[in-house]
Amino acid sequence: MAFSRELGVDLGTFNTQIAEGNQILIQEPTIVAIVINEMKLVEYGTTALGMLGRVPDTIEVIRPLRNGVIAEYELTEILLRELIKKVTGPTLFFKPRILISIPYGVTSVERRAVMEAGLGAGGREVNWIPQPLAAALGIDLPINTPTGNMLISLGAGTTQSAVISMAGIVSAETLPVAGLRLDEAIISYVRKKYGLILGQPTAEQLKLRIGAALPLEEEKTMEVQAQDQVSGLPKSLNLSTNEIVEAMQPALQEIGASVKRVLEKTPPELISDIIDRGVALCGGTALMPGLDRFLTVTLGIPAYVVDNPVTCTVEGAARAFSSLEMIQRNLPN
Repeated sequence: MAFSRELGVDLGTFNTQIAEGNQILIQEPTIVAIVINEMKLVEYGTTALGMLGRVPDTIEVIRPLRNGVIAEYELTEILLRELIKKVTGPTLFFKPRILISIPYGVTSVERRAVMEAGLGAGGREVNWIPQPLAAALGIDLPINTPTGNMLISLGAGTTQSAVISMAGIVSAETLPVAGLRLDEAIISYVRKKYGLILGQPTAEQLKLRIGAALPLEEEKTMEVQAQDQVSGLPKSLNLSTNEIVEAMQPALQEIGASVKRVLEKTPPELISDIIDRGVALCGGTALMPGLDRFLTVTLGIPAYVVDNPVTCTVEGAARAFSSLEMIQRNLPN
């Protein structure tokens, strides 16, 4: 099997990425559009995302993962198969080895679902790696040494905080509060304050364009189209950065509390290393303005955004093939 390819896969709630060696081969939204009656694929990835909220009743647009774990097994397998086919070509003479990163703390049943989806999608051999460990490899943290390294991965479905030493996870927690929950917080805030209903894509645009974890000196504003919850008619609304900050505070406080719990379970010797090195932030949500400052203040430890926050997990999964045996020694059965 000299020609077998080795693909690292980051199967995320919002995006799925595939890498080989040091190259990102594909990055597509984790979403499919299907004909409901036939369970037949209409579109996937970016095209399916553009169909969200814009399709007739016969078609459903579904995110097959929720909070980082498979909620729709068949659809996940279909999506993975399409993405792998896009990377390897339609005929698989030499099936690829696949290493999939999955959230820390998932059950053995959930892990098995991921492995089976990988095999069903055309993998010759499928292994797994916890996402925090993959991300740590992707940002070159010295995880093979007996020193404490802390990383917070803020994705769409989960926030994973982990302390890593000797290629293993010492203490960690996965919280189902991340990018999508922040969108929901904005929707809820606008409904309560203005009596208007926002769609999730609009809430996400507000978060990305004018959102921040802490109030900004230069406040931004953005005009959006919403729906009056009483009359059902469309209505324009201007929102400011500080309103988005206020909307997201409860969810951000939950994230801060989760990271604190991980630190409380960490041995003192490793805590001193973390204070010296700081806390690495990765994942798409880590790019939110002011989030590093928010966590620095909350934890009392410097937090910084890594250079490759969006791609580090899949890059680490692709690199992990070279040290797979050592990594697997520290994984639960």
